[in-house]
Amino acid sequence: MPSPFLRALGLMSGTSVDGVDVALIETDGERLGSFGPFLTVPYDDEARRLIRAAFGADKPNEATLAAERAVTEAHIAAVRYWSRHSGTALSMVDVVGFHGQTITHRPERRFTWQIGDGAALARAVGVQVVSDLRSADVKAGGQGAPLVPIYHAALARDLAKPLAVVNIGGVGNVTWIGADGALLAFDTGPGNAPIDDWCMRRAGLLFDRDGALAAAGKVDRARVERFSEHRYFTMKPPKSLDRGDFGYSWAEGLSVVDGAATLTRGTARAVALAARHFPAPVALWVVSGGGARNPTLLEAIGEETRGRVVTADSLGWHGDALEAQAFAFLAARSLRGLAISFPGTTGAPRPLTGGRLDEP
Repeated sequence: MPSPFLRALGLMSGTSVDGVDVALIETDGERLGSFGPFLTVPYDDEARRLIRAAFGADKPNEATLAAERAVTEAHIAAVRYWSRHSGTALSMVDVVGFHGQTITHRPERRFTWQIGDGAALARAVGVQVVSDLRSADVKAGGQGAPLVPIYHAALARDLAKPLAVVNIGGVGNVTWIGADGALLAFDTGPGNAPIDDWCMRRAGLLFDRDGALAAAGKVDRARVERFSEHRYFTMKPPKSLDRGDFGYSWAEGLSVVDGAATLTRGTARAVALAARHFPAPVALWVVSGGGARNPTLLEAIGEETRGRVVTADSLGWHGDALEAQAFAFLAARSLRGLAISFPGTTGAPRPLTGGRLDEP
């Protein structure tokens, strides 16, 4: 009898525009089998420039077309490199889950746009591709994000609950998982994006490696308190953000290190404020994404939440691979017609499946 498990390859490129994460899992869309090879292929400077130039677009133009070509080519190259590097033939892969690159996310206008040509990717790598995983939810009135919660629930199946899983990419998001498996998820606020942008502008750095700048600075507490009054934090979930909704302007006038420290504390405060909306308190916060590699941010989250903070890696999860794995999982669910978004995660009117399938 054939195995119900698929070998699903997930591709993720987040709002931080770092590069392409590639991860293999075995799953039937409900249970998790084995975890396969993972790697990240950074975008080159030109691809990053083209993508950033397309941010905020609401219709195709020269900039978005150039960015989509760059994104598609980068993902094709990343999949081929993953295959060579891992020694895994692409003929062994059953489906690819292709997130694409978000350039605009405006669910209040029922609009979200992840650029990347799934059909071209399928032809190039010879594997069926599920892409455009957010649009169906947004068109139905959902936020289109976050989509990872159902994967968080699969990973946390055997952990004590309630607990919270926080992913900190360009934007932060949280999944609250109740004792009965109930899910609540939403974007917490800024993630790494304002810190990254501050570092780029003020220090010529792509990001604050190991939180070193923030650790050397002093937090402007008054600014953090004013930041905490942003109306987004009192809005009830479901709710989601575009990368540009929170910037670094509220740190203007501070030194490089003090600005980094203050922005970092702001990201941590946003995580803590998310707990206002939890149906029941949590004692454990599991942090994944790029933010999990920033010890200064992790310490700040612990201080702000007054809870136990651990990284996904410390639980045996692969924190860096988690989002790519999630889109592999979602692709498998899409193929089976299973829901990938829910009223408690995106505000969808009902559990919805999604995604567009392209054959090679």
